[in-house]
Amino acid sequence: MAKKKFLFVAQEVAPYLPPENISILGKEVATGIHKRGYEVRTFTPKWGGINERRNQLHEVIRLSGLNVTIDDNDHPLLLKVASLHPTRTQVYFIDNDDFFQKLDSDIDEVGSNRPDNDKRILFFTRSTIETAKKLQWDPAVIHSQGWVAALTPVYLRQLSDSVPFENSKVVYTVLPEDNEVTIDGDFFRRLKEDGVKEEYLKRFEDIEKNTKLLHRMAIDNSDGVIFMTDEPDADLLEAVEAKGIPYLRKEEAEGNLEAYIEFYDKL
Repeated sequence: MAKKKFLFVAQEVAPYLPPENISILGKEVATGIHKRGYEVRTFTPKWGGINERRNQLHEVIRLSGLNVTIDDNDHPLLLKVASLHPTRTQVYFIDNDDFFQKLDSDIDEVGSNRPDNDKRILFFTRSTIETAKKLQWDPAVIHSQGWVAALTPVYLRQLSDSVPFENSKVVYTVLPEDNEVTIDGDFFRRLKEDGVKEEYLKRFEDIEKNTKLLHRMAIDNSDGVIFMTDEPDADLLEAVEAKGIPYLRKEEAEGNLEAYIEFYDKL
């Protein structure tokens, strides 16, 4: 029987970034799901702190070159790939000189304090989805993890050109964030220009444009949610329960990949 395909959109993955809680979780999900019978491909930003030579990244020429237009400016995709040991699952790195270079002003490995966060996640989301289409990747499960990947469920469910993934189950993980991520005031305008309907965005207009907004939008477009925070945010938990979708708490999911598999199977 053919393996189920699993598309993992991860905020951080160790060992490409220092082994801390979020990056270790990214690696554990990618390798653990593979060991449990899924065919896995992982997409993550090529953050400026990732050493290409040490981690043996190389550019995939045939999949690079996509231009993502944001505010009438073209931003070319540079797609790189590496194999994640010990399973040798493929990790695709979304790169662009405008968004993922290391800056002196960054307060963490991913530069969460930047004023152009919305442009960066728009670029990452569109590049990930378009590359998955080119790969003709038809996953049973698409699992997005963290604020950087929060728009993936939104674009999969709100844009008509995401038809190739209409049968995929979408899961979102709310990660613990050490730094509050602010979003530009033009965020909704940019989403509308990409094709997200204004009437849909109105349901979120009263939420402050920060990390919680991204989580709320991701939850609204997911089939299941995993909370990896010590205690789920009350508003986010209420949103999950109002939508009537299943969820896992940290104490159920942490270090328990079998719980993930059972969760995916019941969606």
